[in-house]
Amino acid sequence: MAEKKAKAKTSGGKKKGLGTIPESAFDAANDATMALGPLAGLAREDFAGAIGVMLRQTAANPNSAFKAMSGLTEDAVKIMTGKSDLAPDPKDKRFMDPAWTFNPFFKAGAQYYLAVQKGIKGWIEDLELDALERDRANFVSQMVIDALAPTNSLIGNPTAQKRLVDSGGLSLIKGLQNAYNDMVHNDGMVSQVNKKPFKLGENIATTPGKVVYRDEMFELIQYTPATDEVYAIPQLTIPPQINKMYINDLSPEKSIIKWQVEHGFQTFVISWRNPTHDQGIWGMGDYIEACRKAVDVVCEITGSDKVNVSGGCSGGQTMSVLCSRLAADGDDRINAITMMVCVLEPKPGDTEASSLVSHNGISLAKQRAAKKGVIEGSSLARGFAWLRPNDLIWNYVINNYLLGDDPPAFDILFWNADATNLSASLLGDFLELFEANAYAAPGTFEIAGHTLDLTKVKGDMFILGGTTDHITPWQACYRSTQLFGAKNVEFVLSQAGHMQAILNPPGNPKAKYWRNTKGKPPADVKAWMKGAEENAGSWWPFWTEWLAERSGKKVKAPSACGSKAHPPMENAPGLYVLD
Repeated sequence: MAEKKAKAKTSGGKKKGLGTIPESAFDAANDATMALGPLAGLAREDFAGAIGVMLRQTAANPNSAFKAMSGLTEDAVKIMTGKSDLAPDPKDKRFMDPAWTFNPFFKAGAQYYLAVQKGIKGWIEDLELDALERDRANFVSQMVIDALAPTNSLIGNPTAQKRLVDSGGLSLIKGLQNAYNDMVHNDGMVSQVNKKPFKLGENIATTPGKVVYRDEMFELIQYTPATDEVYAIPQLTIPPQINKMYINDLSPEKSIIKWQVEHGFQTFVISWRNPTHDQGIWGMGDYIEACRKAVDVVCEITGSDKVNVSGGCSGGQTMSVLCSRLAADGDDRINAITMMVCVLEPKPGDTEASSLVSHNGISLAKQRAAKKGVIEGSSLARGFAWLRPNDLIWNYVINNYLLGDDPPAFDILFWNADATNLSASLLGDFLELFEANAYAAPGTFEIAGHTLDLTKVKGDMFILGGTTDHITPWQACYRSTQLFGAKNVEFVLSQAGHMQAILNPPGNPKAKYWRNTKGKPPADVKAWMKGAEENAGSWWPFWTEWLAERSGKKVKAPSACGSKAHPPMENAPGLYVLD
C-alpha cells in the first residue's frame, strides 16, 4: 500500500512544507463543501442547529412570526370563501390531475399547502439571518414542506384514489407489497428502479473486452478494437470510487466505451473493487498508486509512452491528484485530459446541501466512517436522494406505494442503484481536500506522497459540465478551467443533468451543447457564456475530433487484448462489478 500522507499542524493553519495556509482560509473552506452532503451525511446536529437558529431569531423578533401567521390566516379566509388565487406551478407534476383544479375539496387542499409554503418562506425572509443561515433555513424548511405535500398520502392524492377504485383495491395491495419489499430488501429506501430486466454482460455492459490486470484494489479492462486501425495513444478512464464502472458502458446506444472503440480509440477502463470493512484503510495515496499501475499496464500493452486520461465526478478528483503526482515526479506520460461533471474548487451556495453541511458534520462523518471502516453504498444513495426529495423520494412513494406501480426499468437508474462502499480513509481524504480548498491552493496541501499542485499539469484539457446538474453545478465545474497549467483548455456545456450530461449520445433530438471558440476560457464564467455558441446535437462527435487530434497516428489494431506480460482473463465487465 502507498505511504499515507504526512501532516503537520500549526496554530496558523496547516503547513505542508511550502508555506502556511491562514486560519481564515480554513474557516471559509468549512462552508465551501459543495456536493459533500452525500459524502459527509446530513448530521442531526446540523439540522438541529439550523432549526435552533430559526427559533432564536423568532424569539428575538416575534413580529416576524406574527406577520407570517397573519398572512397565513388571511390566505385561509380567502381559501374558505373561494376567493384565493393561489395555484400550483403549472410545471409541478404533483398537481397535474384535473381534480386539483375542478374538485373544490382538492383545490382547497392544494391552496392550504401552498399557503403554508408561502408563509414559511415569508417568515424566513423576515428573519435576521446571514446568507449561510438563510440557506440552511430554506433547505430544512423545504424538506419539511415537501414531506407535508398532500400528494404524498392516499387521502390527499386524487390520482391514487382513482387508481384504488379502478383497480378494485389491487393498487393498494400492490403498494403495500412494494413498501414491504423496500423495508426488507432495500434498506428501507423507496426503490427508484425495476432491476429485473437488467443483467450485466447480457443487455447492459456488453461491449466486448477482457480483464488484462487484477490486484486487490482494481481490475483493468481493455476493450476489443472495432476498427482495422487504432490511434497509437490509448485512452484510460478513471471512474468514481462510489459507483460501478459500467456507467461508461450501459445499453449499446448509450455506451461511451462502444463509441470510443468504434472510432478507433484503444480504450481501457479501471474497475474499482467494492471495499469491505477490512479495506477501509485504502486512502487517496493507495488509489493513486493503483491508477499509476494502470498507466504502467496500459503503456506496456499498447507500447505507447503516452496515455490520455478521463474521469468524472470523484473519478475526476482522483485523476487530478494523479496528474499532479506524476508531474511532481517528472513522469510525463499523461497526455490529454478529459474531466467531466467534476468540481475541484467549491464555493458556498454551489448547492443547497452545501449550506447545511458544517465543519461539525464533516468531523462526525469522519468519526462514523472510521468506526465502520467504510461508508455503505446504501448510506451514500440515501444522502443523494435527500438532496432532491421530491424527485428522488416522494415521486417514487407516490408511484410505488400509492399507485401500486413498479418503478421504471431504466438503465441509468439501475446503475445508480448499484452503489458501492467508500473506504473511511478515502472519505477522509476527499473531505480534507475540500475543507482546505486544496485543488485551488497549489503547493499548500500534501496528499498521495506529494504536494498537490495542478499548475504543473500541462496536458491539454477538455472539461464538461451539465446545464441542470444539481450535484456538480456547471458554473462550479467551470472554475477548473483556471486551475491547471494547460495552455489549451476546452470547456463544453451539455444540455442535461449530472450523469445524463455525459451519456448524451448522437441521435437524441433534444441534445445540444455550448462552447466558446474565442481562445482560452476567461476567469469569469459570465464572460465565457456571453461568447458561447449553441450547437445542436451531442457533444460526443466534437469530443471525438478533439481527442483524435491528441491521440497520435493511426496504427494497425491489435489482434487480441492484453500482452504476454498481461494475458487476457475474464470477459468485460469483469468480476469486481459483481461485488
